[in-house]
Amino acid sequence: MRFLNDQRPVTDLTYNDVFLVPSRSSVTSRLDVDLASDDGTGTTVPVVVANMTAVSGRRMAETVARRGGMAVLPQDLPLDVVRDVVAWVKSRHPVLETPVELSPTGTVTDALHLLPKRSHGALVVLDADRTVVGVVTEADCSGVDRFTQVREVMSRDPFVLRAADVLDASGAVLDGGLERAFEALDGARRAFAPVVDDAGRLLGALTRTGCLRSRIYAPALDGAGRLRIGVAIGIGGDAGATAAAVLEAGADALVVDTAHGHQERMLTALRAVAGVRSSAPRVPVVAGNVVTAAGVSDLVEAGADVVKVGVGPGAMCTTRMMTGVGRPQFSAVLECSAAARELGARVWADGGVRHPRDVALALAAGASQVMVGSWFAGTHESPGDLLVDSSGRAYKESFGMASSRAVAARTRTDSPFERARKGLFEEGISSSRMHLDPRRPGVEDLLDQVTSGVRSACTYAGARDLAELRDRAVVGLQSDAGYQEGRPLPAGW
Repeated sequence: MRFLNDQRPVTDLTYNDVFLVPSRSSVTSRLDVDLASDDGTGTTVPVVVANMTAVSGRRMAETVARRGGMAVLPQDLPLDVVRDVVAWVKSRHPVLETPVELSPTGTVTDALHLLPKRSHGALVVLDADRTVVGVVTEADCSGVDRFTQVREVMSRDPFVLRAADVLDASGAVLDGGLERAFEALDGARRAFAPVVDDAGRLLGALTRTGCLRSRIYAPALDGAGRLRIGVAIGIGGDAGATAAAVLEAGADALVVDTAHGHQERMLTALRAVAGVRSSAPRVPVVAGNVVTAAGVSDLVEAGADVVKVGVGPGAMCTTRMMTGVGRPQFSAVLECSAAARELGARVWADGGVRHPRDVALALAAGASQVMVGSWFAGTHESPGDLLVDSSGRAYKESFGMASSRAVAARTRTDSPFERARKGLFEEGISSSRMHLDPRRPGVEDLLDQVTSGVRSACTYAGARDLAELRDRAVVGLQSDAGYQEGRPLPAGW
């Protein structure tokens, strides 16, 4: 990357302070751009779901990995839960979606609680043999007593897709299988259908949009062909023992995480984790957060393959306002990525992303991945319950991982006195409403938006992959007026 006209910024820069300059390009289509990362994580799109309790869970991890990214589970999950979630994600099909299920004797209340877990708005009803006997949508539940059993409202003998028409005996997609599934759904005027075996038992589900996405995205798979998932580890306690347990559970990345990564406790924990990881050298160790080249150097020396960059730019973070500590994110990523690559390491840009342009700029500055947190909290796949405000807008609650709410969860095994004492200090928002965008209510919708923007940015720069984007990107400086000029006008002049 270079600055336009060799400009030398006199202050540190945020994403809003810069723009990408179009260059001569021979890339004729955004679909010709390869978005795979080079940091050993095995992702095919450079997006990592941040290890936030309100954002990253099993449904998020499954869905994002199927589209090429990776989610990182929060560090405050008990190990038995981590094992269950990793095993569940690893057991999911790389193409077929996992629908929500209910028995015929389930109630309309149960159905209405489960339906928001998926963007397609459908629920599959199964008998005791897991044979598909019906499909339920929100419309089926409208105007019905909430204690009515779903067998009274479901669509019986629903339209289904036969697995033999889509998959071979090993479960891989047949040539033309997705096209046939799309045409069958389109011809039946259905957006969603269960996929069943020859006995009618449920194997998964496909949607029309899902068929298209599976032709655009390549899933992030481990060596055994299973979906990838990362797990965060705190620097308190026995980090080495935790890392060993997480590796045994099947994690594909170890993320040693604390708000202030350039400290002795981090270095001690990181050395312990890196020592354990030596038994599984293909699993990358990620550590952070830092914002300087010196921080990168120390973490890499202690065993990090990837360094997380960002202090204070997150939507739920109050660190800068509370402490004055942090650094504008674009400059932090630019300096840290250069330092990391000199050492054979990589960086993840963590925080500050509000628009697809920010992802493109972070990658141009040298990041191998961009972590997204609160932006993904307002989706069907995030762990929180779907709520509705007084104006009828759907939302989910998000909170920062240094907030009193998150601290209370992490310290649940402490004494009441210790929990109360630690609760006096917070550097994050404990409750924020993240509204679902009616046009993009699912995380896949947002991934479409992000990757479309990044692919297009690459074509403007004449880059066919992320390495070429880093090499070819020309970045200019702009005033706030320049930034505002680029924003669309929602209501005309």
